[in-house]
Amino acid sequence: MSVRALLWWLPAGAIALLASPPLRHALETSMTAQMLLQLPLLAVLGGLLAAALPTHVRTALARWDQGGCSGLLLASVTSLLWMLPRALDAGVDLPWVAGAKFLSLPLLVGMPLALSWPRMGFVLRGVVCMEAIASCFRLGWLFLATPQQLCSNYLLGDQQRLGYALLAIGGGVFVLLLGRLIGGRWTLPAGEARRPR
Repeated sequence: MSVRALLWWLPAGAIALLASPPLRHALETSMTAQMLLQLPLLAVLGGLLAAALPTHVRTALARWDQGGCSGLLLASVTSLLWMLPRALDAGVDLPWVAGAKFLSLPLLVGMPLALSWPRMGFVLRGVVCMEAIASCFRLGWLFLATPQQLCSNYLLGDQQRLGYALLAIGGGVFVLLLGRLIGGRWTLPAGEARRPR
């Protein structure tokens, strides 16, 4: 088996494993596990699938995705849909919505982001990171501040645990990015000597 075929079949097999009834049930019994494990894993596996795309497909997509903007827009709109509580419920209750979830997250979120990220400039990457942090804070606050269940399949306690987890993730990522920005600001590039004034 070629390396390209291996790069295709390993993520595809992992997606099929996540869709298998035992593992799917285990990840969907908790709102926290579905949002923080199942959905990101599907997106990451889609990003790995991007490595298996033939060169001519990548070239064609690059012409459509100047600066990474088109892929980012597609991934943002699709991921926004799966952040809605109604979509989370439907993904558990309705087989056709579950199928859409297992196809759209790898193919319309993970793969476009993996292909677009290298084409994005520093500013656009910063905007993406800051919007991801802001989304964690917004959703975390929403899940904590709402006094009733937003998802009919999950209890209020699970919703609040997810809220705390999202706030912690948003805060952690913000601190990491801030540390990298500060560290990068005061660190000289490799090989560059500080010249005396």
